[in-house]
Amino acid sequence: MPAGAPRVFVSHLAGVAVFDPNGDQVGRVRDVVAMLRLAGRPPRVLGLVVEVVGRRRIFLPMTRVTGVESGQVITTGVLNMRRFEQRPTETLVLGELLDRTVHLVETGEPVTVLDVAMTQLPARREWEIDKVFVRRGKTGALRRRGEALTVDWSAVTGFSLEEQGQGAENLLATFEQLRPADLANVLHHLSAKRRGEVAAALDDERLADVLEELPDDDQVEILGKLKEERAADVLEAMDPDDAADLLSELPEPDKERLLDLMRPRDAADMRRLMSYEEGSAGGLMTTEPIVLRPDATIADALARVRNQDLTPALAAQVYVCRPPDQTPTGRYLGTIHFQRLLRDPPFTLVGASVDTDLPTLPPDTPLPVIAGHLAIYNLLAAPVVDETGSLLGAVTVDDVLDHLLPSDWRERELYAGMALPEAADGR
Repeated sequence: MPAGAPRVFVSHLAGVAVFDPNGDQVGRVRDVVAMLRLAGRPPRVLGLVVEVVGRRRIFLPMTRVTGVESGQVITTGVLNMRRFEQRPTETLVLGELLDRTVHLVETGEPVTVLDVAMTQLPARREWEIDKVFVRRGKTGALRRRGEALTVDWSAVTGFSLEEQGQGAENLLATFEQLRPADLANVLHHLSAKRRGEVAAALDDERLADVLEELPDDDQVEILGKLKEERAADVLEAMDPDDAADLLSELPEPDKERLLDLMRPRDAADMRRLMSYEEGSAGGLMTTEPIVLRPDATIADALARVRNQDLTPALAAQVYVCRPPDQTPTGRYLGTIHFQRLLRDPPFTLVGASVDTDLPTLPPDTPLPVIAGHLAIYNLLAAPVVDETGSLLGAVTVDDVLDHLLPSDWRERELYAGMALPEAADGR
């Protein structure tokens, strides 16, 4: 592990307060959710079980945790209030791993697990359990004897999944390292029953990424097998334009029920996207580009661009607008491209670096014109602006390609026969 990477012993998180970015407490940590993996590899930490008002326990993904330090957990402020339900591939660390008897690999000696430590992977928001604090000899309420020591996860056995069986958890562990497009290819060629089992076991963000890469029929089939509350959560985790496309494939009653279960702002974005003609700039755009006010600095812009959840196309430029800075925004002022952000001093205001000459796209712009616009100006994304001058969103080159290719391109022989990368032991 690189020097300086944070490590936290899980027992120290029990009961720790969880705060939003404004400093308001939203709950307390009650457990840590992890996924065991094959071949003795360290488990991946999926998230935290947080108890909120009313003693309701919810799931907080680690991707929404911005800090674990000084006896507190800081979140992005976005909480899903659906009650936590443990899935077959998930393990509760405090509830299921501690006080467990395992064996040291080197000697075969039985030891008792007193604690485990999780560490954040470099330059990522992912965490894994890499250390185990164990005690040799017997332990109990009235006796504590034997040497206590901290060892690597790989130094003990008795935790990891068995390398046999065809359950969904083993399949997921085997293909964990696959990119979403490659895992989608795997799912597409599974039986409908197994496809449903694997989809149900994936966490919301991972399933959202995979759904975006599947043919329409598979998307509708998988979404239809999920509980409606979870289906709404997965739609919220998808890119808005992809979620709107999927919703438009559903029968009207199903679509309305899911929209009613979504957060009001997300549902409003979905309805707005579905109001535009299919294949137009409005229908293809995402409603979540990077938007900054003119008094923000280049340093602020670079911090936003570094967000690992952004696609390369969306991270290639920043849009400068008058308040409000959520779409539809105030008056659109212009674009700053990533290269300009690297050239200008960090303290420079973005309003002074903005490119005002780049043409914008009206929401009714047809697909061929959008493709030509991106090609002419060598862009990865282009702003969509209405007649009042408000930024509505941005069209990215990947969505344009998706609609220019034949409708069955995902199922063509080249894609279906693509060699899948092997699951790597390291990250």
